[in-house]
Amino acid sequence: MKIIFQVNGGIGKSVAATAVCKAIKTQHPAAELVVITGYPEVFMQNPHVGRVLTFNNLNYFYQDHIEGQDTKLMLQDPYNEEDFIYQRGHLIKVWCEMNGIVYNGEMPELFIRGKEKTTFAPLFNSDKPIMVIQTNGGVPNQTDKYSWPRDLPLNTAQRIVNAFAHEYNVVHLRRQDQLPLQNTWPVTADFRQLAVLLMMSRKRLFIDSFAQHVSAALGLPSVVCWVANVPSQFGYDMHTNIMANQPTLKPELRNAVFNKYNIMGQPIDFPYNSEDEIFDADKIIAALRGSTELTMTAGAQQPSFAEATAGDAGDKKKALTEVA
Repeated sequence: MKIIFQVNGGIGKSVAATAVCKAIKTQHPAAELVVITGYPEVFMQNPHVGRVLTFNNLNYFYQDHIEGQDTKLMLQDPYNEEDFIYQRGHLIKVWCEMNGIVYNGEMPELFIRGKEKTTFAPLFNSDKPIMVIQTNGGVPNQTDKYSWPRDLPLNTAQRIVNAFAHEYNVVHLRRQDQLPLQNTWPVTADFRQLAVLLMMSRKRLFIDSFAQHVSAALGLPSVVCWVANVPSQFGYDMHTNIMANQPTLKPELRNAVFNKYNIMGQPIDFPYNSEDEIFDADKIIAALRGSTELTMTAGAQQPSFAEATAGDAGDKKKALTEVA
């Protein structure tokens, strides 16, 4: 039997989908699992996946995978499921059960080879321990650079950065079209390079976007801040999950359909007097102070932090900026 598993949406959703892949293969170990995704790099080296296809390369798909074959199709999007809309379970659980797959707590997985680690680690040479943050998400070139239901408010993020900048090189995962922060090193790199960077980091602060899924897949506890979405549906118990403060204004929900808030952040829905009311920056700083410092030292083939960041001290900060 062949199973076609289609993953719509962003890169974080594809990372979460690796847990579904593991559950599928546990229940159907003899089946060939074919994944259709916009992010094939997420599934590289994954032992549960037989083949990865992209949406723009489905030539002869019917002939190769459907016609005359015993093929099971798992094409539906879990975001449209009633259990997901009513928040009756985690995304991964809903995704499994809608396809008739038993969910046994499978977690996302990424498989990064030792050669990738030793090749990519020098890109992120640092003269201090690395702290990685992701404060904004969404698609490129959004009209509004800040989405209040998803992103970390700029003033809050800057306060947190300032609290750690003297001890850490704070690496800010951001595209050129996203809001900058002072005292940070902006980095844009490909997916697997960023995975190695996260493995090298000592502390991590994220919103509900791809980096928190990647860190979970790599076994790296992080601090994750939540506004509209909830960790019981999108997050992981291994992280320190910090919920936004309760709204101080009654929201205007004329735009709400299947979700209370549009994740793009409609101004009319904003349920606070100001962005400074959303999070307590001191609470986030305290959580980061208490977070476990895990680095690439876990695993026999992973270079130590010192080995991974070895090099001339004068070139260390330069290496970080060149990746941006």
